[in-house]
Amino acid sequence: MRSRSKSAMVLLAGVAIGAIAVQGLHAQGAKPKAYSVGEIEILDASAQAAYLPAARKAIEAAHGHALRTAAGRVAQIEGGPAPKGVGIVEWNSLDDAVAFYKSKAWADLAPQRDKAVKVVRRYVVEVEK
Repeated sequence: MRSRSKSAMVLLAGVAIGAIAVQGLHAQGAKPKAYSVGEIEILDASAQAAYLPAARKAIEAAHGHALRTAAGRVAQIEGGPAPKGVGIVEWNSLDDAVAFYKSKAWADLAPQRDKAVKVVRRYVVEVEK
């Protein structure tokens, strides 16, 4: 009986080590999430109200998740003055974000966007795991 319990323990330990190794390999292949940050100034509030649903729909179609910061307050902490508005989108990876902002879907929204907001700066930040 002792040899059977030892064999079972060795088998269970092997399975556990194998599961941890597989999990580690999956984690290595996963790209870190990224966030795009757009510093904006609202040019026309009614144009922005018309533009945002279309922009959010395009972002969601590209697997982004808009954090709905358009009406949020921005507080300056350090450095230069805070932007008047900020748009933040969560992406599965930096590559996904860059591909979206270079896409036809985003380019097609440019006329609406240009009436609604002035983009001061936009960048993507990759989040380290």
